[in-house]
Amino acid sequence: MRRWQRQGARIDYLSSHRNPDAVAADRRVLRTHGFPAGRVLGRQPGQSYGDLAARELPDVLIEDDCESIGADQITHPQLPPDLRDRIKSIVVPEFGGIDHLPDRVADLLTFKP
Repeated sequence: MRRWQRQGARIDYLSSHRNPDAVAADRRVLRTHGFPAGRVLGRQPGQSYGDLAARELPDVLIEDDCESIGADQITHPQLPPDLRDRIKSIVVPEFGGIDHLPDRVADLLTFKP
């Protein structure tokens, strides 16, 4: 992630929490464990992950497969249909890490798992 950031990528994190205090706790955990700086985004009441991602319009969305909570929580399928082709989705196995992803940001746009 640091390599991506050094190449100019903005790193944002989607929190599973809606409560601002819990989102702030996520922010502290990321900082404590040395994750690259970035915004931690929480959903508003009634807002889906897809709604949040649609508002932010990332070029690339990397998320896990939500195996423990259900695949219906995966963000990309929740996006409006007109945005699904615009936002590159990379789904990784839950707790599988991202070390296998390309180091170059440009390569993320064409990455095929």
